[in-house]
Amino acid sequence: MSSVSSHASQGIVTKASPYTVAETLERLEAAIQAKNLIVFALIDHSGEAARIGLAMNDTKLLLFGAPKGGTPLMIASPLLALDLPLKALVWQDDDGKVWASYNSTTYLAERHHIPPDLVKNIAWIDLLIDGALAQ
Repeated sequence: MSSVSSHASQGIVTKASPYTVAETLERLEAAIQAKNLIVFALIDHSGEAARIGLAMNDTKLLLFGAPKGGTPLMIASPLLALDLPLKALVWQDDDGKVWASYNSTTYLAERHHIPPDLVKNIAWIDLLIDGALAQ
């Protein structure tokens, strides 16, 4: 799917999930809780679309993180609050394939000029997503 690969240059990482959207979200939430992180919100884009009579592939956005890690980042770069808490978009494409997409750590670090010693506060997202998608 060309639209998925083209997003890498825009700082978006997209990884295939072998699970349904619901299963992927369950696995992500379990991984988040295992790391003592907080799930701040789950936005059901497709559910809201259905509520107003519009059809949309299953699409949900999970917001998560930890104030202990995020707060120092926002103190160092206040506009980073536009991108925190961290987010994972779990979505199904027109072919029925499920994906997990999120902002790359490198993108966020460059966009917000995060001091190198603080990047570690969000660099764990790759491992978290990979772990949740593992079979």
